[in-house]
Amino acid sequence: MTTIKEARQLAGLTQKAAAELLEIPKRTLENWEEGHRAPKPWVQRLIIKELLEIAARK
Repeated sequence: MTTIKEARQLAGLTQKAAAELLEIPKRTLENWEEGHRAPKPWVQRLIIKELLEIAARK
């Protein structure tokens, strides 16, 4: 399964840009990517789906 970090990188977004796009705090995204915390599974799936759709449009 693709991680949030991998999907963000495929979309060509920085953490700051992804956080702004997803309307979540940058620190939250950092914590998820670094493995300090994890989003609920359904949240993770939605975020990855959104980021992969952005990557596909490039």
